[in-house]
Amino acid sequence: MAKAPVLTPQADDFPRWYQDLINKAELADNGPVRGTMVIRPYGYGLWERMQAEMDSRIKETGTQNAYFPLLIPQSYLTREADHVEGFAPELAVVTHGGGKELEEPAVVRPTSEMIINDYFSKWVQSYRDLPLLINQWANVVRWELRPRLFLRTTEFLWQEGHTAHATREEARDFAAHIHRKVYEDFMVNVLAMDVVPGRKTVKERFAGAINTLTLEGMMGDGKALQMATSHELGQNFAKAFNTQYLSKDGTQELVWQTSWGSTTRMIGALVMMHGDDNGLRVPPRLAQIQVVVLAIKGDDAVLAKVREIGDQLRAAGLRVHVDDRTDTPFGRRAVDWELKGVPVRIEVGPRDLENGTAMLARRIPGGKEPVSLDSVVGLLPAVLEEDQALLLAQSRERRESRTSDVSTIDEAVEAATAGRWARVPWAVLGEEGEAKLGEHAVTVRCLVAEDGAVPDAEDAPGNVAVVARAY
Repeated sequence: MAKAPVLTPQADDFPRWYQDLINKAELADNGPVRGTMVIRPYGYGLWERMQAEMDSRIKETGTQNAYFPLLIPQSYLTREADHVEGFAPELAVVTHGGGKELEEPAVVRPTSEMIINDYFSKWVQSYRDLPLLINQWANVVRWELRPRLFLRTTEFLWQEGHTAHATREEARDFAAHIHRKVYEDFMVNVLAMDVVPGRKTVKERFAGAINTLTLEGMMGDGKALQMATSHELGQNFAKAFNTQYLSKDGTQELVWQTSWGSTTRMIGALVMMHGDDNGLRVPPRLAQIQVVVLAIKGDDAVLAKVREIGDQLRAAGLRVHVDDRTDTPFGRRAVDWELKGVPVRIEVGPRDLENGTAMLARRIPGGKEPVSLDSVVGLLPAVLEEDQALLLAQSRERRESRTSDVSTIDEAVEAATAGRWARVPWAVLGEEGEAKLGEHAVTVRCLVAEDGAVPDAEDAPGNVAVVARAY
């Protein structure tokens, strides 16, 4: 009888494969309240690495981290009509505390524009206070009707940036800088994810914004996933909260604002973009464990050698774990590390020691080969960079090979329902065509210029709509 696969094959049932992998790679469990999740240590380690990489990029812009309360007075949400309308169905509201009904209900933050803008209005007095650049790492709650671990959960972790500027041009340029130099740079160069940068349509942009910039990635099943967004808020919130500054000319002016965010959804994207039927494949620049050194048997000489190799690799600047749990069968441990997607395994047994070699197993391209024990430390940095580049190339090849240029709405629907992306002229599609796509659960993921750049306006000549089904 054939041995059952560790994971449901992607080709048989992609959603089931995803759930299997989340479980067996020990990334997360469902929480006790529907739609919540418990992020397990290995999954949280991925998030910590993402945080560190993004936080350094965010701070390079001059942005500082702060923290704002989880609970927001319900009255705050009435101040910006489009914003509250966009979030109303997702709100969780606290009506009782300390055994008593609250005088005013409090909303568990779905995002922090409201409370942050209340404080911006206090902190900004003069042009000397601008730009005001704030970011927070926090959790938010949006009551999700169709939850899926990491992709859509009632509570999730994220960073949200909020800024105030003296002019519209400064705010526009800052939102674009975050979009390309923080988010796109991180996704391409650390997550090894090919993403399409673009502009959201009016229908799809953030509630209360005048422009939303997005990064869209193609998952293994051809569906799109919105990876991160950066918004120009114009003066909508400044008007609602009366956030003004005294200009150099001595006049009172409203500020111009941005907000931008990325979430633990990126862990789900990591699974669905890079994972295969054997488990995760973690990009080496992201991996909290880049190399695992495994002792095949509990021989004293073997144990000493794997620990020595571990020390040498750490000294070379690599993130290493030594697996000397020889009371657990080697095959089981190898499968576990395969599932977790650690880029490289160095396997050492008694016979390897006799031959002066170790077995090098590469998770990303697959395959094993013997290498000299003396060459391991010098070999691995180049191997890891090769594998990083390979993941990005595979991601790009998937998107390019599964994206079609079409000229009609029907062709766009046909491509999207077949697990592909379509590019269709926005002049052909328009808002009416966008509504027709929605009847088939297909959306405009973003607008791009003919040359692939981010367009300056929704109606710029030559705009192309990138169309797909999405998570």
